[in-house]
Amino acid sequence: MNSAHAVSPQAVFSMAHWFHRNPLKATAPVSFNFYGVAASPAANKICNDLRATRARLLELFTDVTCNPEMMKKATDTYFSLLQGFIVSLDGTTQENKMRFIQNFKWTDTLLGNVASITEDEAKEVHKSLKIAAGIFKYLKEAQVPRFITPVEKGRDLEARVMDTYTIQSQAEAQEVTIARAIELKHNASLIAALAFETANFYQRADHTLNSLDPDYSSKWRKYLQLKQMFYIAYAYCYHGQTLLASDKCGEAIRSLQEAEKCYSRAEVLCKEYRQTKGPGSTAKPSEQLFFLKLGSLIKNTLEKCQRENGFIYFHKIPPEAPQLELKASYGLAEPVPFELPALSEQCTPEVYATFDLTKGAKDDKAKPKQEEEVKPVKEPDLKPQKDTGCTLS
Repeated sequence: MNSAHAVSPQAVFSMAHWFHRNPLKATAPVSFNFYGVAASPAANKICNDLRATRARLLELFTDVTCNPEMMKKATDTYFSLLQGFIVSLDGTTQENKMRFIQNFKWTDTLLGNVASITEDEAKEVHKSLKIAAGIFKYLKEAQVPRFITPVEKGRDLEARVMDTYTIQSQAEAQEVTIARAIELKHNASLIAALAFETANFYQRADHTLNSLDPDYSSKWRKYLQLKQMFYIAYAYCYHGQTLLASDKCGEAIRSLQEAEKCYSRAEVLCKEYRQTKGPGSTAKPSEQLFFLKLGSLIKNTLEKCQRENGFIYFHKIPPEAPQLELKASYGLAEPVPFELPALSEQCTPEVYATFDLTKGAKDDKAKPKQEEEVKPVKEPDLKPQKDTGCTLS
């Protein structure tokens, strides 16, 4: 399960150098061969269609030509059929009799088992990350409580992991907003507020994971920590510009000094992130253009403030950094509410009645063969180039 779940593969891989992206979740094959249970041609067709639509959906995860529309269509087609095994079709409040006939096996994020993007691609990434946040939120609130056994600690559907994915998706969506605001030269106070809010998101996500076993959560947490420190540096940098514009040069210098300090800490965390073992990419964030640009911006802005203070203002520099109490009025990313697609027209009460659980379930010879081991997903080898800034035109 990935925070950029609904993003097209092109956009995901082009931004993978900057975003910590856990490996694509792998799943064991599911045949939907229910033998004697599916006791009519219509029931058999549903099973065959389930097998085909699931296979098609999984293919799209590693198809570099896939776009969000293709992904949504394939997802809706599969889940509209799968709901025939989930929702009640016989007019009662009883559980669907087919709900527990098939176990699905997936890998877990923590427990194991093009350089620049265009404006349209950035919009797709932004929208898809908000959709992803909505999916994680929906699963946690609407589906996980229906499980018949509690979720084990550290599993992807465990509350802390789900919350982290939701918050991280929102934070990464806001990163796209910040890049857009910088590109269009929006007011420095707005950029500072967005950066501060984004840093807070990453801090919340990090704190959500702090009670999990560090043996498998440390790398993810290092990523969240470096992002939090990076955007705090951003916030102090642009807050310093705001203070300078208000003729508060001494305070501006102190804010820029704090930005420099936070940026240095982010560099250290980048190194620690690369050295920490665990699931996730092996990216080098501190070598990417987006990271390097901030270092240059802080340095140049601080030097400008110091020159202005030496020639014009002669302000004393406060000993303490300014308190950031910034609230963004625009650009905050909220999860897009998620709803399952409508039930497939194939799933009628009449067809449902032809699934006979008394057949096949008691016949050991009719049981499907043991499912294969879950194999890692082989992802396309798309390596980012050196210039990996998010250019929006």
